[in-house]
Amino acid sequence: MASVLQIEHLRKAYGERVLFDDLTLHIDEGEKVALVAVNGAGKSTLLNIIAGEEDYGAGQITFRRDLRVGYLMQNPRFRAGATVLEGCLEGCSHAAQAITRYEKALTTGEGLEEAMAAMDAADGWTYEQQAKEILTRLAITDLQQPIDELSGGQIKRLALAQVLVSKPDLLILDEPTNHLDLAMTEWLEEYLSTAHLTLLMVTHDRYFLDRVCTRIVEIDDRTLYGYRGNYTLYLEKRQERIDQINATAEKTRNLYRRELEWIRRTPSARTGKAKYRIDAFEQLSEERRTRLQEQRVEIGIESSRIGTKIFEMKNLSKRYGEKCILRNFDYLFNKGEKLGIVGENGVGKSTFVKLLLGEVAPDSGTVEVGQTVRFGYYAQQGITFREEERVIDAVTRIAEEITLADGNRISASQLLNRFLFSPAAQYDYIAKLSGGERRRLYLCTVLIANPNFLILDEPTNDLDIQTLNILEEYLRQFSGCVIVISHDRYFMDKIADHLFVMQGNGTVKDFPGNYTQYRLWRREEEQREAAARAEEERNARKQPTATAPKSTRTYADRLSFKERRELEALEAELPTLEARKKALEEQMSSGTMEVDELMKASTEITALIEEIDLKTLRWMELSEKN
Repeated sequence: MASVLQIEHLRKAYGERVLFDDLTLHIDEGEKVALVAVNGAGKSTLLNIIAGEEDYGAGQITFRRDLRVGYLMQNPRFRAGATVLEGCLEGCSHAAQAITRYEKALTTGEGLEEAMAAMDAADGWTYEQQAKEILTRLAITDLQQPIDELSGGQIKRLALAQVLVSKPDLLILDEPTNHLDLAMTEWLEEYLSTAHLTLLMVTHDRYFLDRVCTRIVEIDDRTLYGYRGNYTLYLEKRQERIDQINATAEKTRNLYRRELEWIRRTPSARTGKAKYRIDAFEQLSEERRTRLQEQRVEIGIESSRIGTKIFEMKNLSKRYGEKCILRNFDYLFNKGEKLGIVGENGVGKSTFVKLLLGEVAPDSGTVEVGQTVRFGYYAQQGITFREEERVIDAVTRIAEEITLADGNRISASQLLNRFLFSPAAQYDYIAKLSGGERRRLYLCTVLIANPNFLILDEPTNDLDIQTLNILEEYLRQFSGCVIVISHDRYFMDKIADHLFVMQGNGTVKDFPGNYTQYRLWRREEEQREAAARAEEERNARKQPTATAPKSTRTYADRLSFKERRELEALEAELPTLEARKKALEEQMSSGTMEVDELMKASTEITALIEEIDLKTLRWMELSEKN
C-alpha cells in the first residue's frame, strides 16, 4: 500500500518541556489511524504540526505528492462575514466560486447560462448538494446565516462539514465527536468507516475508535507505540507491552541486587581487572529505574452523607417562546440513582439540570431539593480560570485539605498529584495548560468540595481515555447520586442505570436501561412502526371506496407472472444482502483484518448499500401493484 505521510525523528519542545523526541510515524493510503495519549502529551500539537499550523524543533515530514489534506482543529476559524454555505465550501474554492456566481445569477437574472456552465465545469451541483446534505445531518439548516451568529458547537460542526465536503485524501480530525449529539455521532461513525479515505484522528470516544480505526498509535513517555487493530485489541496489546517492560525491569532489579552485594564485598574488588563489572553496575543502576509506572488519575474523594429525600419535580413546565422544554413533568429522584439524559442538540438537556440547580426558573410547577443534598456541577462550558493564576492556587481557593473515601485527609497539592499535576506543574500558570489539562483541573475543583450529588454535563469532552476510565470507576462506586449528559455512548453505558430520553416538544421518556439497550429497542420499534405503516397501506389499497364499490384496478395494475416471480426473488434476496452487510461490518469492527482486507470490505459494503437501496425501491414498486 502506498505511503501518504512519513514523519521521521520529529522533536517538539516548549522550553525545557519536551513533548516528544525522535518520533517516527508512517501512514499508508486507506489506513484509519487514531492517536491516543494522556492530556498534555502533545496529541493536538502533533496534529497541528502535521497540518502546518505549528513549527517543530527537528525531524522531517513528507507528504505524498499532490496529497489533499483536510484538517478539523479543536478551535476552527472562518473568514469574518462569511455565510454558512460559504464557510462550508471554503475547502473547495473552485466550486464555491461557481456556486456564488450561480446564486447571484438566479437573483439578478443575468448571466445564468454562463453561471450554469461554470457549475458544470466545477462540479458545483455535486458540491452544493453534498454540503446541504452534510450540514442537515449536523443540524445546520440556514445556509445563508452569518457564521458570526453561530454558537461554538455549531462552528465546530460547520468546520466538520467543511472538511468532509472538501473530499481530502488525508483527513485529520481533532476530537470530531465534540458538540455532536448521539445521532450525529453514529452517522459520522458510519460515514468514516465506509469512506474511501485515509484518516488520522484524536478522539476519546471508545466506541468510535473501536468501529472506525484500523490502527492506534500512542504517545507515551515521549515515544510513539503502534498497535494494529481497533481499540479493543489496543487495550490487550498495550497491557502485554506494560507487563513485558515490568518483567524485564524486575529481572534487572534482581541482577542489580546481586551486583550490589559484590561491589560492597571488599575494596579489593574495585581493581582494574573488574572495572567492566563496575561499569556494568552503573548501567544497571540506571536500568533498574525503568519499571513502567503508568500515570493514572486517582480520585478516591469521599462524598458527603446524603439523606433519603433527594429531589422531586411536580407538574414542571418550561418553554422558550415556541420551544417547549418540559410539559407537566413529574419525577421523584431516589437515593443512589445514576441517570443519563440523552436527546438531540438543542432539545433542552442542559436546561433540565439548570432547573434542578435553580439556575433557571420554571414557568410552572415546583422543584423540591432535600436539605442534605450538596451538588457538584461540571458544566459543559467549563469555568473561566484566571490565566495569570497558578494551578495550585485555583484549588486552594476552594479548600486547603480534602477528605478521602478511606477517611484520610490530604493537602491540595497531594490531590493535584492524584490528578497528574506534578509538583512542578502545580506552580505553572493556568495559561500554559492544554485544553484537556484545564478540563482535568476543572474536574478536580468540582470534586474537592465533597459533593453527594454529581451533575456532569458533557464531562468526556477533551478528557483523555485514561482519565475517563478512572472517572468511570469512581462514579460506579460513588455512594451519592449522579446525573450525566453525554454523547459518549461508552461512558453512558458504564454509568447510567436508566435514561431520560428528551424527545422534543416537552416529552421525556424514562427508559429502564443503558444507551446501547435503548438504541436496540428503538431500532426494533422503528422496524415495527414501518411494518405497521406498510400493513395499513396494503389494507387501505385493498378496501373498496364508497364511490367505487367494485375494484377499479385494471389488468395492467396487477402483477404479471414475471413481476410476481421478481417480487418473490427480491423478498428472498434482500435479507441475504442485509445479512452479508452486517457480517462485513462485524468483521471490520473486530480488529483482525489487514488494511487491504478492510479496503476490500469497505468497497463491498458501499456496493451492497447501493444494491440494497435499488432493490428495496423496486420491491416497494412491485408491492404497491400486488
